[in-house]
Amino acid sequence: MCRVPRIVRAVLVACGALVLLIAVVLVFSLALPVGGWRTGEPAVPPLQLAPGRPLAAKPLQVWIDTDAACGRSSQTDPDDCLAILLLMQAEGVEVVGVSTVFGNAPIEVTDATTRALIAELGSAGVGTAPVYRGAAEPADAGGPLAGPVAREGLRAALAARPLVIVALGPLTNIVAALGERPDLQARVTGVVAVMGRRRGHLFHPVEGGTAPSLLGHGPVLSDFNFKQDPVAATALLGMRLPLTLIPYEAAREVTLSAGALDRMEAHGGPAAWVARRARRWLGHWRDDIGIDGFYPFDALAAGYAIEPSLLRCADVSAWVGKDAGVLGWLGAKGLFVAEPGEPMPGPIVNGHATYCPETAGLGAWLQRRLTAMPRR
Repeated sequence: MCRVPRIVRAVLVACGALVLLIAVVLVFSLALPVGGWRTGEPAVPPLQLAPGRPLAAKPLQVWIDTDAACGRSSQTDPDDCLAILLLMQAEGVEVVGVSTVFGNAPIEVTDATTRALIAELGSAGVGTAPVYRGAAEPADAGGPLAGPVAREGLRAALAARPLVIVALGPLTNIVAALGERPDLQARVTGVVAVMGRRRGHLFHPVEGGTAPSLLGHGPVLSDFNFKQDPVAATALLGMRLPLTLIPYEAAREVTLSAGALDRMEAHGGPAAWVARRARRWLGHWRDDIGIDGFYPFDALAAGYAIEPSLLRCADVSAWVGKDAGVLGWLGAKGLFVAEPGEPMPGPIVNGHATYCPETAGLGAWLQRRLTAMPRR
């Protein structure tokens, strides 16, 4: 019988004790409320903010690109549907087309969801727009160029008129349509995209609440639309289009609660259709994140297109490159912004953008607008 040397046994016991201690800390951390915001926001120079500027003269000609999957599951946000509601019923805005893209769910789901909502809007007399099925996978998936219907639809629309593109999901369709077409790129009045952040900034929606948390952080959200197709985001930044980024920072200033959904449902029509599909998402935020409401990320992009002064923005340098700290060491990349003149570590591509991290009365405006459309 082979005996284990005493020093080896001591090392094994010490390792076992360390593993047990880590496990205990993890378990107990799940029950610790978070007392304040600890989002890992880096110490960076403050941005010089001012009210957002109009993208173009009204009536605004808008193309919506969406990964709507509202209500598909408790983990599927209704934000795209809220944005479509706002844009379709806004005075001075004409939605000339809607393209669908993978993201929140597979393309089969996002396309069907978008068509169902557009049908609801049409039957309520709010208006309608053609829907074009788009990309089922990111630009770097290695297959043939995806989304030919959406690609050609957007190209035809741009050939007919200048457009503002409101991008609510990954940028795959837009890059497919505009790549190698500088003539069409020149007809883009602006792109409003839901992505972008300061380098090193992580998103922890539980913070400031009392939900169970992991090591004081709770669930960590990613810059979802960027991560779904970083190749497309990189390509779009390289096109030097007039780009506006609507980030997590702005969204966390606006919360839609059960009361807001109640008012939408009581209003009837498309607003009620969306509210019913938002209930499970609201429950996820209440039960798993500990906030009595949810941040309507994509709705802020619609708000900017309609009333840009509802957000406070800065002209920034933008680049795609490695993140800061441990994430950067692990190779994580992101779409980052900084004051002009600040360093841009290891950029893959760089350009300029308008970055809107604060709101100015947008929450109250949003709740009024979501029940402003005609009743059925």
